[in-house]
Amino acid sequence: MKTNKSYSKRIRITKNGKLMARHPGQNHYNGLESGGEKRNKAGEQIMNVTSRIRRRFLSY
Repeated sequence: MKTNKSYSKRIRITKNGKLMARHPGQNHYNGLESGGEKRNKAGEQIMNVTSRIRRRFLSY
């Protein structure tokens, strides 16, 4: 089974095997959000992915 490239480009795997991804909804239309909302979206978040999804999208 091939790796899903569109999915793998959106995540980063740390050396301990955690999956990190950007918070959703931070590309545009952020002018009406408060500063706290913008800061909470900054950076990355840890993704909790089941082994079934990991096997399907990240086979290699």
